[in-house]
Amino acid sequence: MSTHFPVMRAEALEYLAIQPEGVYVDATAGLGGHTGEIARRLTNGKVLSFDRDAESLDLARQNTKEFAARVQFYHTSFSRIAEAVENCGFQKVDGLLADLGVSRFQLTGGPRGFSFMTDGPLDMRMDQSQGVTAEELVNRSAETALADWIYQLGEERRARKIARAIVRARPIRSTLHLAGVVERAVHRTGRLHPATQTFMALRLVVNQEQQELDALLEAAPELVKPGGRVVIISFMSLEDRKVKEKFRELAHFGRARILTKRPLEPSEEETRGNPPSRSAKLRALEMVE
Repeated sequence: MSTHFPVMRAEALEYLAIQPEGVYVDATAGLGGHTGEIARRLTNGKVLSFDRDAESLDLARQNTKEFAARVQFYHTSFSRIAEAVENCGFQKVDGLLADLGVSRFQLTGGPRGFSFMTDGPLDMRMDQSQGVTAEELVNRSAETALADWIYQLGEERRARKIARAIVRARPIRSTLHLAGVVERAVHRTGRLHPATQTFMALRLVVNQEQQELDALLEAAPELVKPGGRVVIISFMSLEDRKVKEKFRELAHFGRARILTKRPLEPSEEETRGNPPSRSAKLRALEMVE
């Protein structure tokens, strides 16, 4: 494998409680880090590794080629994950892992438009075969819609001022153009670039990430066998709240046992070596009869 280190690898593997002959879903293949680590611990088992980003899947295949006999890749979104598992030949699995973070490959790829660190087209689609782009959103959406997204999803209190500036600057042509418009509108007040939360909000809307996470949280309990584990790593408070609430609901109705009373966070050693991991939170539960 290439030098790719999956976030909270040891913790995720511990809570998955991998059985050598089990079947596991990695709902977010990314670059194959978690997929490879699960496969490494299998004998006759299988990893069903899914991602909506076709480019990431190609890289994950390369990074896990030593485990090719134990891994089955599939290009799909959370909302179609139950169908994908069935298409892979399974009804139930022994565990499911989802790392909800955007990969460094996506963030640093200028042509993908996720980042304002380099100039590129405002795309932001994880699945580039479908859906609207961020460019279409910023240039065609109503000012009120932009403000609502930036405030609610980006948790940016200066959302109205930013939305107004975007509308006045249309047409927005690229990532750096958008970042510059936001920076001139609100200026920097801390260590984060002032466009950080705006870019995050647009990415969430483009990819319908909140709706897709809802779909995953509905599907996972039906897919995982009694005694199997669900492990989810989130990076935003919006995501973590959704995961916490769903886990509590399942526990309340006696369908699952929560294994992490509080979310686990990366060790100091991990955050030193991989600073983007510092916002990760891991929650796990075990399905019951």
